[in-house]
Amino acid sequence: MDDKVKQWMEDWLPRFETVLKQSVAQEHGFDKKLWEAMEYSLLAGGKRLRPAFLVLTGLALGAEEDMLTPFAAALEMIHTYSLIHDDLPAMDNDDYRRGRLTNHKVFGEGMAVLAGDGLLNLAAETLVDAVVAMPAEYKDPGLLAMQRILHAAGPSGMIAGQTADILAEEKQLGAEGLSFIDHNKTGQLLCAPFVCGGLLAGADEKTCGILEQAGFRIGTAFQIQDDILDIEGDQALLGKATGSDALNHKETFVTVYGLEKAKETARQLSEEALRDLAVLPGPYGDSVRALTASLITRKY
Repeated sequence: MDDKVKQWMEDWLPRFETVLKQSVAQEHGFDKKLWEAMEYSLLAGGKRLRPAFLVLTGLALGAEEDMLTPFAAALEMIHTYSLIHDDLPAMDNDDYRRGRLTNHKVFGEGMAVLAGDGLLNLAAETLVDAVVAMPAEYKDPGLLAMQRILHAAGPSGMIAGQTADILAEEKQLGAEGLSFIDHNKTGQLLCAPFVCGGLLAGADEKTCGILEQAGFRIGTAFQIQDDILDIEGDQALLGKATGSDALNHKETFVTVYGLEKAKETARQLSEEALRDLAVLPGPYGDSVRALTASLITRKY
């Protein structure tokens, strides 16, 4: 990762982690265990890619960090909820996530389901609260950004991709099916940060369209790299077991096209995304591009 991006992340992450921590700091009664389970996964670390892309994109186009932060936090809540549910025995049946036991291994399956549900609903509350608090001139862009995030997470977005992913364990979906999975399961929530950053900064339709294209390319490349790391990755770096796709008899880009084709496609998509991201000016735009470039060679 570029030194400037590292420095920005080092400065920004503590502020963002404080926001996440405050979001799950609640008075506890009979629901104490629920909030503990939500906090356990939300504050477990991770790359924080989606919120970083949203904030950096918005800053590059002139938005204020305070306006961007609630939307970034909601994205991370949604992403975390999806991981909790993904790890359940009924889904991918994983024991480790981000280097420690998965939520259901610590709190039980029922509480893990509720923790995921809680984070999804908390994300929606966070988005609504942010829009309500906006000055009148920012409410329309705020509503559009909220709509985009919720659509990306919903049954026509990430959940649709997860549905196809489950079906891929039972039958061959082929190239069209894999494209659908990559576009929706991973692509939607990696596209939303770029579009929302643009919307909240008041970018025009053409710029938002270019950012959308870049986001989907990055999302597809990211999923292909995940498929590669499931075969070649270091479990200690990944923080979770490798080989789960083969164990679940899941069709992936690697199983259909081979390892070398997968690597070449991920590289090509990333380079195309970098060209799209030339639309982002200044040092924050440079940071977006450097962060994107780092994904091509990531090891976790």
